[in-house]
Amino acid sequence: MAIRVAHLGTGNVGRLALAGLIEADECELVGVWVSNPDKVGRDAGALAGLDVVTGVTATGELDDVLAARPDCAVYCAMGDTRPVEAIADVRRLLEAGIDVVGSAPVTFQYPWQVFPPEMIDPVERAAREGGASLFITGVDPGFANDLIPFALASTCRRVERVRCLEIADYATYDGAEVMFDVMGFGKPGDETPMLYRPGVLGMAWGTTIRQLAAGFGIEVDEITEHVEREPAPEAFDVAAGHIPAGGTAAVRFEITGVVDGEPAIVVEHVTRLRDDLRPDWARPAQPGGSYRVEITGEPSYAVDICPSSREGDHNHAAIVAAAGRIVNAIPAVVAAEPGIRTTLDLPLGTGRGRFSRAARRR
Repeated sequence: MAIRVAHLGTGNVGRLALAGLIEADECELVGVWVSNPDKVGRDAGALAGLDVVTGVTATGELDDVLAARPDCAVYCAMGDTRPVEAIADVRRLLEAGIDVVGSAPVTFQYPWQVFPPEMIDPVERAAREGGASLFITGVDPGFANDLIPFALASTCRRVERVRCLEIADYATYDGAEVMFDVMGFGKPGDETPMLYRPGVLGMAWGTTIRQLAAGFGIEVDEITEHVEREPAPEAFDVAAGHIPAGGTAAVRFEITGVVDGEPAIVVEHVTRLRDDLRPDWARPAQPGGSYRVEITGEPSYAVDICPSSREGDHNHAAIVAAAGRIVNAIPAVVAAEPGIRTTLDLPLGTGRGRFSRAARRR
C-alpha cells in the first residue's frame, strides 16, 4: 500500500522534493501546503515544474493538510528566518500522528546538547504521544557531513580528526532571503547578519558537530566559531540581486568541536560570489562547487563529492540531492520508532534512491 504523503513548502528545496514525491511509486500525494497566496489553488504538478496534472491542489491552511490524514508529511517550509513557526507546525503534525521528514527546522537534525530541554521536550513529547517520528536532513547540514563521514570512518582503524567542507560559488543561487538576510551577502563588513551573530553558527552546525561526536563515541568540550568576510572590489549582480562595491562578496566560516584542547570535528564553508575572490581559501574540486570530507586517522581520507545535474548547475544539483535525501527517507521514517530520529537511528542505506521508470524497463 502506498504511503499517503502531504507536502509543505514549495521553495528551492520544496519544489524539487515535491517533484520527487509525485514520481515516487511508494508514495501517494494527498495534500500540498504553500505560504505564498499566489500558489493557492494551483495543481501540485505545476508547482513542482512537471508536465503532469495530479488533481491535488495547494492550500494555504495547515488544517487542510491535517484533514487529508496523511501518514507522513514532507516539511520544506522556510525555517531559518521563522524557527518558532516551523517548530509549531512540526509539533501539530506530530501530535496528529503524522510522521515528518524535511529540511526544517534544521535545529532538530540532532538537537541534544545544543538546545535546552524546554525546546526539545515539547517536540519529543508530541512525537511520542502521536506515535510519530521526526527526521530532519538535507545536504549540509545533512548527508555531506553526517552520512558520508560515518560511511568512510567505518573503514578506519582509528579516527583522529574529521573536517567537512562546502566550497561553492553562490552567484547562481536565487534564494534572496538566505543570501542577503541570513548570510549577509551585499552587506557592509561592519553590519552583522543573523548567521554571524555570536552563537548562531554554533547552533546551526552544532547539531552536526554533536551528532558526529555521538556517532564516534567522543564528547566535545566546546564549540568555537570563526568567520572571515571579503568585500566586493566593485559592484556586480548575482541571481539573488545586487552586490554593491564594498559589500560582502565572499565568506569563509568554521565551526569546530574541540576535544582535549584540539580540533576534533570541523565544519568549514567557503562561499564565493565570484571565482576570483580569495584564491587563498579552499578551492572546489569541480568548477562552481563541491563538498569535501577529510578524515585524519588510519587510513586517512580526502574525498570530494561533486554533484552535477542535467537540469542545472552545481547549486541546482546540491538542492536536488537535499530533496532526494528527504523523499527517499520516507519509508524508513514511517517505519521508525516514535520520537526525534537522526542519521544515527536510521539504517545506513536509508534513502537508497530509485531507478527511473525508463531505466527499469531496459
